[in-house]
Amino acid sequence: MELRHIRYFVTLAETLHFGRAADLLGMSQPPLSQQIRALEEELGARLFERTSRRVRLTEAGQLFLAEAERLLNQADRAAAVVRRAAHGERGQLKLSFTASVPLVPKVVNAVFAFRNAYPEVRLDLTEMTRNAQLAGLEAGELCVGFVRGFDPPPIADHLTMVTVLEEGLVVAMHRDDPLAQRNGAISIADLAHSAFVLYERDLGAGFNEHIDLLCQAAGFRPRVVQETRGLSMLLGLVGAGLGVTVISRSLSALGLENVVYRPLEGGGTISRLWMVHRTSPGSTSSNFIRLVGQS
Repeated sequence: MELRHIRYFVTLAETLHFGRAADLLGMSQPPLSQQIRALEEELGARLFERTSRRVRLTEAGQLFLAEAERLLNQADRAAAVVRRAAHGERGQLKLSFTASVPLVPKVVNAVFAFRNAYPEVRLDLTEMTRNAQLAGLEAGELCVGFVRGFDPPPIADHLTMVTVLEEGLVVAMHRDDPLAQRNGAISIADLAHSAFVLYERDLGAGFNEHIDLLCQAAGFRPRVVQETRGLSMLLGLVGAGLGVTVISRSLSALGLENVVYRPLEGGGTISRLWMVHRTSPGSTSSNFIRLVGQS
């Protein structure tokens, strides 16, 4: 028994007229009669009583009609689910990002728009280091990742990378730090005698090395007094007066007690944000990527 046979039966049961049913099904009457007769033989029961004047359902046909309609409705729902999934309107979207990304309006606006446009897609958002994101994307465990750095990271051939944002760096320091009394930008050279608080190197994804190079170009090596594994600890230690740190401008939106921010000037004092993804047309990730471009 095929699904088309069920549709033939239901259409005839609704019209109780072979000619009208055949027209609705886009076929001629004789093949329809043959298909209905074959269905009855397969089921071992007469579904219709036929006379020269009318067609009506038998008791068995009435019972079969209720089940057949449920079956067709379920098939239609299943097909709709598949079509929506094929267009990226259902399913799951796994996003990963570094700590500062939730403060980037372009990304936040895209997430908001995506949730409104595709409420049947489950968002799985995870904060991860850059290296962990790239490994997850390469392995197919993630759909879209947002990574930071000064230079673009190496990615696998089957991945795509798009620049989302380029922004300046800022120095975060205790409000009593002498440099905090300035209203304008400060340079790397101004930090020659400062103590630094930085991320641990395995989390910095090249950022620590970038700071090292900026400091060396200014004629000194940074004096790192503490390394941390999280943003809250990083800025918390700055607020406690342990030292200064350098972060992307996005993070300066975090207003913390005792912490002030000053723009860092000079060549190379920028941070770039890339969106790395694996995608196919009509996927959940392609819909999200489109919204990022529109934000």
